[in-house]
Amino acid sequence: MSQADVRPQLEGRVAVVTGGASGIGRAIAVLLAEHGARVFVGDYDPVADNHQASEQLGIVDRRCDVRIEADVRELIELAVAEGGRLDILVNNAGIGMVKQIVDVTEAEWSACLDTNLKGAFLAAKHAIPHLIASGGGSIVNTASNAGILPRAHDPVYSTSKGALVALTKCLALCHSPDRIRVNAVCPGPVGDTRMMNADLDRVEDREAAVKQFISASPLARAEGRMISPQEVAAAVLYLVSDAAQMVTGTLIAIDGGKSLGVPPAVAP
Repeated sequence: MSQADVRPQLEGRVAVVTGGASGIGRAIAVLLAEHGARVFVGDYDPVADNHQASEQLGIVDRRCDVRIEADVRELIELAVAEGGRLDILVNNAGIGMVKQIVDVTEAEWSACLDTNLKGAFLAAKHAIPHLIASGGGSIVNTASNAGILPRAHDPVYSTSKGALVALTKCLALCHSPDRIRVNAVCPGPVGDTRMMNADLDRVEDREAAVKQFISASPLARAEGRMISPQEVAAAVLYLVSDAAQMVTGTLIAIDGGKSLGVPPAVAP
């Protein structure tokens, strides 16, 4: 069989990706589209420079604040109306929160939990009936290695991602009779994302901060680089594909071993 005879993995399927304007979300949207899916992207802050590439790939970009139910419902309904069905939901929208709990305001707590957790709840709530109507499908949540093990420097963010991991497993159990698979990817440290760039913009010595992020992940340290958004997207592609038909309620850590435990000492 020639390469030309191989059908794209996701041909005929319709996907919604939240937080898909940049970084990990953009890499996911592009990869799903390249593999045949009709992709609808929602993002709080759409990127104008994406327009031409999105048009070429058939990606539909819309503004969507995942904290607002009407926005989320409209994005899902747009995908179903224009795509005729819904097969894939990727809950990727998220924000960081690097503060100790005593310094976090109620508004900051709400912003973090509403974006990272409530947004996934709202999208799942409105997507699941359409996934059932399509005969099943796949939901992938972008959690974090902070959702596997708590981190001291960002307790609110870690709480939001830990809860997202719990939501992932609960939905996987609840909707297995509907043939809906629900999994999560747990990245970090990932370079070239809005969240990472925002963290780096807050420090005086950017180069030292980059080295610190890399050194916290043993495999990233060995490779001398951060994880790329495309590597996370590749894991998402696997989870939404037919190759993962019996995979549900699982977490894929794409963190270079950061969540494994205390890394080996660096040789002097």
